[in-house]
Amino acid sequence: MAEETRPRVILGVGAGIAAYKVCELLRRLTESGHDVRVVPTRDALRFVGEPTWAALSGRPVATDVWSEVEQVPHVRLGREADLVFVAPATADLLARAAHGLADDLLTNTLLTARCPVVFAPAMHTEMWEHPATRANVATLRARGALVVEPASGRLTGADTGPGRLPEPSELFEVARGVLARTRSAAGRAAAPPADLSGRHVVVSAGGTREAIDPVRFIGNRSSGLQGYALARTAVARGARVTLVAANVTLPDPAGAEIVRVVSAEDMRQAVRKSADTADAVVMAAAVADFRPADYRDRKIKKSDSAGPEPIHLVKNTDILAELVAERPAGQVVVGFAAETDNVIEHGREKLARKGCDMLVVNQVGENLTFGTPDNAAVVLTADGGRVEVPRGPKEALADVVWDLVAARLR
Repeated sequence: MAEETRPRVILGVGAGIAAYKVCELLRRLTESGHDVRVVPTRDALRFVGEPTWAALSGRPVATDVWSEVEQVPHVRLGREADLVFVAPATADLLARAAHGLADDLLTNTLLTARCPVVFAPAMHTEMWEHPATRANVATLRARGALVVEPASGRLTGADTGPGRLPEPSELFEVARGVLARTRSAAGRAAAPPADLSGRHVVVSAGGTREAIDPVRFIGNRSSGLQGYALARTAVARGARVTLVAANVTLPDPAGAEIVRVVSAEDMRQAVRKSADTADAVVMAAAVADFRPADYRDRKIKKSDSAGPEPIHLVKNTDILAELVAERPAGQVVVGFAAETDNVIEHGREKLARKGCDMLVVNQVGENLTFGTPDNAAVVLTADGGRVEVPRGPKEALADVVWDLVAARLR
């Protein structure tokens, strides 16, 4: 990639123990062709030293405004960047950014940046939940910054709870998603397209399992990849995301609240609870239409003298139709349909029957849709519209869906 077309990223590093994880984020950014300049705070160098950042980025590292003074770095870096990504964003750093302080190179850069700015907070739970921190986060979001919700898990020492820095691989996906939506045709950064900022969206993903006995279940081939792509792209567009995941083994998307479920009824309860406060609900999960009428609490044994006993099935509640019937005013509801033939005809019939705003129709089959990194679909809308999405990364389809949702929310 030519030097002038490489996306320019300022990677700000705060003074938190999670700084060591940011080395992996830096590696992913540089190896994927980004031009990265690391700007740590002075105390961040107590956790990871300057030689490490310089070696991994191939760029000089400075913490104050007195290095390379002739190039005016405290103004130039922010002006020329396509993205400023701060990780870990400590409580102190969030406070200084929210109040417009400029006592080092990183906070000066934040004030001069005219590109998207992303903060990935990491701190102890008590600090994250403190009213002062919450107010600072709200201020930054109101100004257009993307503040990614921290993960929940092991913190420093034996403590656990919300405040953990999301995994570097998922932070990289956030950075890539923001850049993909903000780079203009000329290769320069445009205004942040945070068109879902302040919105709460619920996404379902994966495939439900309906238990037959303690060993066996009725399931499907859904991997959750499309639902997770929807969650990631919604985070990159500024939304608060609740991801209801059924039997998915993928890494948690950075910034999303994850609710894990198993069966269709579990999914129903979790989605209904989260949908009460949602601006949009996107049902990308493959939910079983039927479940065994009777659950055997012991493994069903194979008999050599007789064939298997029939399994009697009963219908599961239609979650999508229920959501549409009970949705609050203004809520946008999107369904998914997996079809093997007569895709448009079956899709139109299902859209009319369910009553949702949009239906994303996939053709499924061997090496199609389920478990693949790409997807092709037709998005049918209740007003008769039809949007063809050619085969491409599942994130591309996700962005088309959110474009349509955002337009309806406006």
